[in-house]
Amino acid sequence: MNRDSKKQWWEQPTRSSYGRACLGLAAGLLLGGRLWSGCTSDEDEGGTAGDATVAEMTGGASDSIQETGGTGSGGAEGSGGASSGGTGGLVDSDSDGGQQAAPDTDGTGGQTVPTYTPERYVTASAAPSASPNAAGQTPAFEGQTQAAAPTTFSRVGLEVIASGLNHPWGVEVLPDGRFVVTEEGGNLRVILADGTKLDPLPGVPEVSTQGQGGLLDVTYDASDRTLCITYAESRGAGETATAAACTKASGTENLTLEPFEKVFQQQPAWASGLHYGSRFVFADDNTMYITTGERSVEAARGYAQDVTTTLGKVVRLQRDGSAPADNPFVNEGEVAAQVWSYGHRNLQSAALDAEGRLWTVEHGPQGGDELNRPEAGLNYGWPVITYGEDYSGAPIGSGITFQEGMEQPVYYWDPVIAPSGMAVYQGALFADWQGDILVGGLVARAVVHLTMNNDQVQTEERIVIGERVRDVAVGPFGEVYVVTDEDDGKLIRLTPG
Repeated sequence: MNRDSKKQWWEQPTRSSYGRACLGLAAGLLLGGRLWSGCTSDEDEGGTAGDATVAEMTGGASDSIQETGGTGSGGAEGSGGASSGGTGGLVDSDSDGGQQAAPDTDGTGGQTVPTYTPERYVTASAAPSASPNAAGQTPAFEGQTQAAAPTTFSRVGLEVIASGLNHPWGVEVLPDGRFVVTEEGGNLRVILADGTKLDPLPGVPEVSTQGQGGLLDVTYDASDRTLCITYAESRGAGETATAAACTKASGTENLTLEPFEKVFQQQPAWASGLHYGSRFVFADDNTMYITTGERSVEAARGYAQDVTTTLGKVVRLQRDGSAPADNPFVNEGEVAAQVWSYGHRNLQSAALDAEGRLWTVEHGPQGGDELNRPEAGLNYGWPVITYGEDYSGAPIGSGITFQEGMEQPVYYWDPVIAPSGMAVYQGALFADWQGDILVGGLVARAVVHLTMNNDQVQTEERIVIGERVRDVAVGPFGEVYVVTDEDDGKLIRLTPG
């Protein structure tokens, strides 16, 4: 038997394919009466410089691209880390099987926090040092990119809860500790708290698996048992688009689903298999956000600036799919009435913070992944302004990064991380992480941890997972979960080390 056959899961070579935030709450308990989740891409997969065009057109940059650590990925593989976070005295860190009761003030309701037994530990590290792809571009303000590393890095334990998943895209943590996971090929399945994978659930809408398509995000609102999914759907004549559908879910082991009802269809459809966006977030005003992509191809890009389409937009809807009366373009037509913000490229990360505000991360071109806090009616610039460059090395449009009337990102990455799902951390276990942002990285193959202060990034560090991180979720006690976008996809738990 050769050495490869003896490797642990984190050492195995991986194969690429073509993320969202979730806040899990203690069983039977809800934060503000609701279980919140939201989540972002592999889609551009960060297009590394070696052969970035392949990354853009295949929807899951080829292994050789994503693992080269070229200028597009900035050598993101093999580097990672997250800022220092303690256990807050809630976990028996020597793994002796003891359990401790969490205080009632930490969001667990005084429930006993389990003792976790990680399979291995990683120490967080700084983002890799690399030159930007787009020479001559400068940030608009100090700290907008390449934030400092923290003075102390975290030690984080990793434990595989389940494996053998077929390119999982979204994960939702239910209040009782079960998980609902999407697989790109169209399976929606429950994983029990002990890691047992149940059979795929019936009744899921038919999905288009062209390019970066498939069954994408999943989210759940425990207050009324609403479970929603996003997916790529075929519209005929080779055209596809993003769609969302919702159902009612019940059941104490596997879920029983009522028939799905479609609540959103992106307009117009396009003959492209790229840039579906596709994160779904329930908001605290009984509305919901859905993110979309601008379908990548040059002929479609400009529609990100057209509010009469839902290409390259954050969409805000009522639970029945209708447009809220206070949306910014409600008087400009049926499609425009759905739009919350525009000028986005490919939004594959979305989450609410503790104040109920939406945060997103979107794929930039070669360089230029962006963290934003989208606000009603604002224009986030694509493709008129952007950091980074086209995969050919040519500038995007006029190559400008600023224009009056267009918003600057809170933060950007060049080289990129290829963002996926995200969470704004609220939990008990990582006591120092409150309000910090965790973003999955496909090219980075890590969880990217941003510490925040007054809505600005203070430090950046990475927790290396060693596989393409597709989604990030927070569990009932503040433990963090990720799913990895691989042929042998995994559900992995992160706890303080």
